[in-house]
Amino acid sequence: MLAVTHGRPSSDNRAAVIRLVDGVASARPDLDVSIAFVDAAGRELAAALASSAAEHRSVIVPLVLSAGFHVRTGLAQGIDRLAGDGARLAAGLGPDARIVDVLAGRVDALGLRERDSLVLAAAGSNDPRAVRECFETARLLGARLGRPVTVGFIAAAIPRLPDAIEMLRAVHPGHRILVASYLLAPGTFYDQVAASGADLVAAPLLLPGEPAAAALVDLVLDRYDEASAARRRTTA
Repeated sequence: MLAVTHGRPSSDNRAAVIRLVDGVASARPDLDVSIAFVDAAGRELAAALASSAAEHRSVIVPLVLSAGFHVRTGLAQGIDRLAGDGARLAAGLGPDARIVDVLAGRVDALGLRERDSLVLAAAGSNDPRAVRECFETARLLGARLGRPVTVGFIAAAIPRLPDAIEMLRAVHPGHRILVASYLLAPGTFYDQVAASGADLVAAPLLLPGEPAAAALVDLVLDRYDEASAARRRTTA
């Protein structure tokens, strides 16, 4: 399994994501697990994947919450150009009830009150399917917590997070505004969430100083197993 993230991670981001990959390797010791931080904007993606995967038959699991451009276009096209009899691309991680459980735990840790207003902060995407997936996650989180959840995007989509917070303050004066961070790990986007003006901001799904939640480890392994099973069916 080759776990792939995109962008240039900070030290905290890298450490947090490695915690997840370490959890996957510990849970499945028979599985060869590696990780690649691919800067898709800086070099040709297929070459980046080829240099990261010693074995082109790897199942590549994108560690992304919403399957936007990098999964549906960049990664998929990159894999198509790999040599050999083919790597396999797994689905992105979200939406999934296990992510929602971790999000709910992060929010509960803030001391959620009945009169609090809740915003789901998501990275955003130019891909409308990825945007819909974020709204679906907000719906699932709202059902889990028994309250409405507003979506606010950090980039690329609307409403932007500060606008969503401002709207809730206008509609519910006196309410605390809490933000659930629909982000995999700390980094630039989380810094923007922390500076968004909310009263309280939940931690991202992964932190460098704690083990990855077992639910997230199970989710990554399920995505790997689904892609492996699909490859066996197509080659049978």
